[in-house]
Amino acid sequence: MKLHFYGGARMVTGSNYILETSLGKIMIDCGLFQGRREIEEKNYEPFPYKPSEIGFVLITHAHLDHLGRLPKLIKEGFNGRILATRPTIDFARLMLEDSQKIIQKKAAQKGIFPRMDIQQIDMVMEMFEAAEYDREIKLNEEVSVCFREAGHVLGSAVIECKVREQGQEKEKKIVFSGDLGTAGTPILQDPFRIKNADYVVMESTYGDRLHEARGECKNTIEDVVEETIARGGVLMIPSFALERTQQLLYHFNDLVENSRIPRTPIFVDSPLAIKLTEIYRRHSEYFDKEALSLIESGDKIFKFPDLKFTLSTNESRAINNTPAPKIIIAGSGMSQGGRIIHHELRYLSDPKNTLLFVTYQAQGTLGRKIFEGAKAIRIMGQDVAIRARIEYVGGYSSHADQKGLMDWLSSMTEADSSKKPKKVFVCHGEEDSSLGLAEKIKSDFGLAVEVPRIGDVVSLT
Repeated sequence: MKLHFYGGARMVTGSNYILETSLGKIMIDCGLFQGRREIEEKNYEPFPYKPSEIGFVLITHAHLDHLGRLPKLIKEGFNGRILATRPTIDFARLMLEDSQKIIQKKAAQKGIFPRMDIQQIDMVMEMFEAAEYDREIKLNEEVSVCFREAGHVLGSAVIECKVREQGQEKEKKIVFSGDLGTAGTPILQDPFRIKNADYVVMESTYGDRLHEARGECKNTIEDVVEETIARGGVLMIPSFALERTQQLLYHFNDLVENSRIPRTPIFVDSPLAIKLTEIYRRHSEYFDKEALSLIESGDKIFKFPDLKFTLSTNESRAINNTPAPKIIIAGSGMSQGGRIIHHELRYLSDPKNTLLFVTYQAQGTLGRKIFEGAKAIRIMGQDVAIRARIEYVGGYSSHADQKGLMDWLSSMTEADSSKKPKKVFVCHGEEDSSLGLAEKIKSDFGLAVEVPRIGDVVSLT
């Protein structure tokens, strides 16, 4: 049995792993590379394997860095089965269509006008099969898999693969963490704690650092809102459409319903986020007990006074006609595109206004430049002086920090030595984060750890 690393190794994006057994190849995630230009160019390269040889694709969740290359996989010959949870499947079409629009826009800037691959997206959707949490699915005579709650976004999964190859008496368990959330994340259930594994492939986005306490997030937002309103300013919040926007709405619902912030218009100016929020409403059975309790009491957590969803372009433009103070939540979360850049162009140069980051800002993004203190930036061909206040709330991350990652892994180290992982592969993180977590795992748990590179192949004996 072999494990191939084709993405998400010593970088955050492009998750793509293949588990190879004597009966075939099983892919875990097929994500887009995102970030700097040289990283994103990997999306246009041929796959370093034959997609036609892949029998199954298991998708951990609906973020593009985990499923964004599925249309390309089909275009290059994949004709197998794709398994994911029901929310992930429902999110997938919206995420993939939005991705295609972004790709088209970037290509058009270079004078290239590619055809939107709607046909491949349709084929992806036809190949999806729903996996329920905690129910074992037999893929073939050697492999069965089980999807567990990951607590990262709605429907996100840790995937357990149990393999008993022909001629082998002992079964091996390989656990793919996907992206792990933090216990206590609003709306979501906590990550499932797995008791034992032979091998673990785990993420390390925040493997070398700790988050701000989650309880401080709401207080910080409350303070920032009050200060911006007192100045008569505009509060801009760049936000990921999936999960972060819904978390923000959950917290704003509490702040508004309990009169903790002054009444002011709150706009969700992201068509994708608006459509994804509707899918959240349809899948409330995946919510945690607190969110379900609020809903049962009659609280519509995604609908409260002064909240406005601006779906059309005209509705978005009309935000400009609403006098300050006002709050605008818009994508993209790293200011790489989307409607947020129109608001940044209009409002960043005014010191009365505030730009509040609630998401990780990857290297090479416009958001990272602003976050690191740039005095001026270029947006849509125009130079913009940055005079607005720049604030950051770290506790909103949907990724576990080092402590959360270690807590999750600890449940696999409490068993007797024969059931502890033989090796942990630390992936899905910038190099410093992955190496930092690897060192922590070695020192605290005494486990064998490897930080693979793209292209590495390891034998799982």
